[in-house]
Amino acid sequence: MRILIVCVGRLKQGAERELAERYHARFADTGRKLGFRGLDVVELSESRARDTATRMAEEAVAIAAALPDKALLVTLDERGKSLESSAFAQKLAHWRDEQTAALAFVIGGADGLSPELRRKAALSLAFGAATWPHQMVRVMLLEQLYRATTILTGHPYHRA
Repeated sequence: MRILIVCVGRLKQGAERELAERYHARFADTGRKLGFRGLDVVELSESRARDTATRMAEEAVAIAAALPDKALLVTLDERGKSLESSAFAQKLAHWRDEQTAALAFVIGGADGLSPELRRKAALSLAFGAATWPHQMVRVMLLEQLYRATTILTGHPYHRA
């Protein structure tokens, strides 16, 4: 299963980028052994439209264009479902075992994701009830993806 993270906004050089790269590399090492064929990150520019609705609509078009055909869509949204790490790992394993070709995680920009895009999601995922900057959400998602591989392999990284 190929995994794609589509993000509105870019990570600049600094602590967030370093952490994202660290967890990305760790996932690549352990994920390959579990049948995950790759993890790609696509960064999209934020819309410069003046009003929120137009920004969200423009970003939704860009996101849709970046998604592979028939990708299973997971949105990151503070209104989404909070999953324990082990439940998240089991979801990943289930999608892999069901031979899902592509799994796309989508992180919106400052205004969030369009309602239409959220409705298309197989799962809307939240990292708690708080609103997080998209840079932090990306790091947390990459860490959770890596953690999921350690749970699935029985590695001691996850000690819950």
